[in-house]
Amino acid sequence: MRTATITRKTAETEVTVTVNLDGTGAYNNETGIGFFDHMLDQLSRHSLIDMTIAAKGDLHIDDHHTVEDVGITLGQALAAALGDKRGIRRYGSFLLAMDDTQIRTALDLSGRAYLVWSVDFPTATVGRFDTELVREFFQGFSTHAGITLHVDRLHGLNSHHIAEAAFKSVARALREAVEPDPRMAGALPSTKGAL
Repeated sequence: MRTATITRKTAETEVTVTVNLDGTGAYNNETGIGFFDHMLDQLSRHSLIDMTIAAKGDLHIDDHHTVEDVGITLGQALAAALGDKRGIRRYGSFLLAMDDTQIRTALDLSGRAYLVWSVDFPTATVGRFDTELVREFFQGFSTHAGITLHVDRLHGLNSHHIAEAAFKSVARALREAVEPDPRMAGALPSTKGAL
């Protein structure tokens, strides 16, 4: 079973994440931040990775620590569930359209963390959610999962659509990358002998 549960506790947050890479996209995400929960639900549903995320953070200060630490913990859980990465497709990409918005994602489960984020938002917030935290989430996630992740906004007028399309596009690319490749027969998807 490609599953993992990770708990991260700091003076600012306590986050527990459980993932099942071979799920159906079932989710139960409760961070205390409504819009962020909605985005995490999209990430789970469209990647087909079952996710349970419980986070308690210093929301009386702001949402930053909670969002960042969820990204970190989810990245750690993904890395643990992938194990040695034998037999996976490794690479994934997806071009996603959502109304006015088009987002392009390409990623590599290489073990080499790198984020290229070319996503601008026309507004500073969606409701009470700070749009700059979308990048903070993906920075923590990609760093701690060891993902080379490129996300580009090609079009977009509405900040809600841009954020949601980014989560959905990453989800679909992730779905492709973590899937077992029937032609790999458990082999490592690298000529180096390790990922």
